[in-house]
Amino acid sequence: MRSVFHARHAWLSSSPGSPGSPGSPGVTASSGEIAENVRIEIENGRFAAIIPDAPADGESLPGLVLPGLANAHSHAFHRALRGRTHSGRGSFWTWRDQMYEKAATLDPDGYQALARAVYAEMALAGITCVGEFHYLHHAPGGVRYDDPNAMGAALIQAADEAGIRITLLDAVYLTAGVDGAPLQGVQERFGDGDVLRWADRVASLRAAPHAVVGAAIHSVRAVPAGQLAALAGRDPLHVHLSEQRAENEQCRAVHGCTPAELLERHGILGPGTTAVHATHLTDGDVKLLGDSRTGVCFCPTTERDLADGIGPARRLADAGSPLSLGSDSNAVIDPFEELRGLEMNERLASETRGHFPAASLVAAAANHAALGWDDAGAIAVGKRADLVAVSLSSVRTIGVHPGQAVFAATGADVTHVISGGRRIVADGRHTLVDVPRELAKVLS
Repeated sequence: MRSVFHARHAWLSSSPGSPGSPGSPGVTASSGEIAENVRIEIENGRFAAIIPDAPADGESLPGLVLPGLANAHSHAFHRALRGRTHSGRGSFWTWRDQMYEKAATLDPDGYQALARAVYAEMALAGITCVGEFHYLHHAPGGVRYDDPNAMGAALIQAADEAGIRITLLDAVYLTAGVDGAPLQGVQERFGDGDVLRWADRVASLRAAPHAVVGAAIHSVRAVPAGQLAALAGRDPLHVHLSEQRAENEQCRAVHGCTPAELLERHGILGPGTTAVHATHLTDGDVKLLGDSRTGVCFCPTTERDLADGIGPARRLADAGSPLSLGSDSNAVIDPFEELRGLEMNERLASETRGHFPAASLVAAAANHAALGWDDAGAIAVGKRADLVAVSLSSVRTIGVHPGQAVFAATGADVTHVISGGRRIVADGRHTLVDVPRELAKVLS
């Protein structure tokens, strides 16, 4: 079945640039350019023809049409904490205590309902694929459900019901600290005992046409060094890295090296791996990540919400690390806030402007390859047919040049979303889920 759309302005892929240039950071998606009056033909969920300067024909997509955006790092259940963690000063660690309280309450049915609403909220903001960093595996006390992958299966089902793709990054979480302290309290729900039992459980987790099953190392706090090598070579493989200074200090005290150096020693770094946050890095860490072409996922809205700090995004891109973006704690679900945050954080840290032009930011936000979907993230023949239409007539975007609209737009300006050729958002409303109603129900 073939469908035809007409885009007044469309962000088409062009040839990738050198990762060392500020005009094109180390991202696996191509940079882009604005084309006018583009005829877009879709067949069997993929782009069949892309024709600029074509007569108006087919269904009109208003405003600026972007490729589908990828949320490379999410913890869906953290959405329940939004707007509930801001009393007093606190820290990442006090916030974590509140997160654990929520984690203790979820079962497979409740998690599926919550995740469906959260993934549908993502779709409304232009996200067509999510990387779910999943460690809430078992029942309270670490008891396995009859289906030991019931929680992961709930997330895969939730994404399907929301109309988006998912990469389930099933996380190894074995210890409570770099020193090997045992899991306690709600953390017992996260653990599998050792990496072999984790691998045995994950081997029975079934993928689906809309789902990839990947792997994650929660952090060097959560996986003993002697078990890291068993995870080398998995692709995609994600890992929280140097999010907190305390993690670095503990790693040096126990292993005599930084977390990045520890991962490098055990063969974890490489093109199939994405380091999440990478906030507190040494110059040597940046070189290790860049030389190995390890990807880096920044989550600017969460990193500022938790007062984590500002990571060296420009230096990592220059070193050769592909960049991607995520919503992490889902304190905000807005990929335009994330992509702008990449540039704005660099401005604050350096007191200069112009580190990542719009093309580079869109490429990072559309980096589906970080989630194992190499055939998505660009409006190009043969790619998966994901499209996001962004209004150019809202109070935020009216008068804005289309090529710089991402510096002004928000998720509220997304009017239409097509995922794999399937319309999931039309005129600003989700076609499959009553998102406000579902969120109200699961968050009450």
